[in-house]
Amino acid sequence: MIKEIANHRSIRKYKSSPIDEEVLSDILHSAARASTCGNMQLYSLVVTLDARVRAELAPCHFNQAMVTEAPCVVTVCADVHRFSKWCEQRDADPAYDNFAWFLNASTDALLAAQNLCVEAEMHGLGICYLGTTIYTAGDISQILELPKGVIPLTTVVLGYPDESPELTDRLPLEAVVHYEKYTDYTAAEIDELWAEREESELTKRLLEENGLPNLAQIFTRNRYRREDNIAISRAYFELLREQGFFNQ
Repeated sequence: MIKEIANHRSIRKYKSSPIDEEVLSDILHSAARASTCGNMQLYSLVVTLDARVRAELAPCHFNQAMVTEAPCVVTVCADVHRFSKWCEQRDADPAYDNFAWFLNASTDALLAAQNLCVEAEMHGLGICYLGTTIYTAGDISQILELPKGVIPLTTVVLGYPDESPELTDRLPLEAVVHYEKYTDYTAAEIDELWAEREESELTKRLLEENGLPNLAQIFTRNRYRREDNIAISRAYFELLREQGFFNQ
């Protein structure tokens, strides 16, 4: 396994040191070499180095300190706008203003994002994905002046680490890999797959902090609650409509 992949960890504390221009260029070139649907490259990477703009973006990410402390924030967007403009300028009729092409563009964008992250870690930088992007995608779109046909998917914080956290655990490989066909899980298999995580010292501490009887309830009652998930989904669907991805 590639060392940087095996040792990946999310970094949330960064030094203020700027990223060398050549290093950043290497990282972005690697992102642009990711697999892409039809070689269309249906994504845009909005690189924010300006501290003032990062300060504008910070509330969209719940004012997590890393957004302003790290020297670089990259907003990863699904983008059918650029390709559609090219088609129109060549007397070709683009048909990418629909949900199918939002999915294709999302795949392109997230593949590019992961290339970016692996290359960044190979240069000794730390990274952190920000899931808050879809919570406040409308505000981010306004700040970054995204045109119709472009929508934020995720954000990557980049910079030199100022911490070295422990590696987080992963479920056993058999939890996520199916050979030939999908094999559903028995109740006993579910128990076995989560056993090590549920018995860890970290989980014991989380249960005490949250006052809940098991780890699953921390996710469903405190971290990612049904009412919040539905509200976020509705807001994002509305933004998809506004940005022209729901033409049927």
